[in-house]
Amino acid sequence: MNQAPKPHQPLVKHIYTADPSAHVFDGRIYIYPSHDLDHDGESNDNGDQYRMEDYHVLSLENFDSPVVDHGEALHVRDVPWASKQMWAPDAAYKNGMYYLFFPARDHEGIFRIGVATGSSPAGPFRAQPNYIEGSFSIDPAVLVDDDGRSYMYFGGLWGGQLEKWQTGEFRPEAAEPAPGAPALGPRVALLSDDMLSLQTAPQEIEIVDEAGDPILAGDEDRRYFEGPWVHKHEGLYYLSYSTGTTHKLVYAVSRDPLGPYTFKGTILTPVVGWTTHHSIVRFQHKWYLFYHDSSLSGGVNHKRCVKYTELHYDEEGAIRTIDPYPGDENSV
Repeated sequence: MNQAPKPHQPLVKHIYTADPSAHVFDGRIYIYPSHDLDHDGESNDNGDQYRMEDYHVLSLENFDSPVVDHGEALHVRDVPWASKQMWAPDAAYKNGMYYLFFPARDHEGIFRIGVATGSSPAGPFRAQPNYIEGSFSIDPAVLVDDDGRSYMYFGGLWGGQLEKWQTGEFRPEAAEPAPGAPALGPRVALLSDDMLSLQTAPQEIEIVDEAGDPILAGDEDRRYFEGPWVHKHEGLYYLSYSTGTTHKLVYAVSRDPLGPYTFKGTILTPVVGWTTHHSIVRFQHKWYLFYHDSSLSGGVNHKRCVKYTELHYDEEGAIRTIDPYPGDENSV
C-alpha cells in the first residue's frame, strides 16, 4: 500500500510517473500522469526515450490518505489509430461522462490527440477509433469553463512537433522561429458539446509582455515550449507552461480564455531532470501544484516521479515562486 504523500516527495515509487494532470471529481483528487517505462535506451531532443505505452490513474481522498493506483486505464494496443508514445494526458467531466484526452504518434509518426471515455474517473477508458480531426502535437489540457464551454489547449516544440505546423500543414523540416521573431504559442480550440471533436479550428495563443509586445523565441526564460495548463482564479485565466530549455514553470494571465495572455512570472524553479510538466488544482479551499522531477531515478530524464506542493497567491493575484527542494526534502 502506498503511503500518504508528503509535499515535494514522490506520490508513488512502484512505477515511474510524469506529466500529472490533477482534478477533483466527487470530492476526491484524481491524478492522470503519463507512465514512464524503465529502460536504458538513448535520449535525444526528439524525445525517443519517452516510450510510454499506457496510463495509470492515481487518486487521493485527501493529503492524509494513501495514494491509490487504480491500475491500467488505457493502453496503446487498444487505440486503433495510435502506434506509440502515449505522452502527457488530461481528463475532464461533462455530460455525466469522464473523458481522457491523450497524445500519441499515428501510424505515420505524426503526433495527434485522441479521446477516450469512461463511466468512472478511475477508468478504464475506451478510445474513440480515430484521433480528433484537426488535432496535432502534444500535451492536451482541457478547461470546462463556468459557462459550460470546453476548451482544449495543446502543443509542444521539438519532439512534440508544434513548429512543424506553422503553415497549418505538417512540414517535417520546419524549424522554430528565429530568436528575434515572436515565439510560437500554444494552440486552443473549442470542443464540441459531446467533447469528441473540435467545434472551432485550432488558433494560436499570443503571449505578450507587460508592454503588450510578443514574447520572442530567443527569450527562453519566458517563451512557451510545452505543457500548457489553464485554470481560473478570481475571474482571471492563468495560462501556465514549461519553458523547456531553461526548465522553469511560468505563467501569464488574461480575462479571455483565448488570450492574449500577459506574462507574469515563475511558478517553479528548475527540477532534477530535463523536463518539467504540471497542473494546478483547487481542493478544500487551497490551491496545489502537481509536477514531476527525476529524483526517484537519480536524474534519469525518462524515469520520473510525480510530486505536489501547496501553491499561494499574493494579495494582487500573483503566484508566489516555489522552490522544489526546500531544506533537504529532495531526498527520496
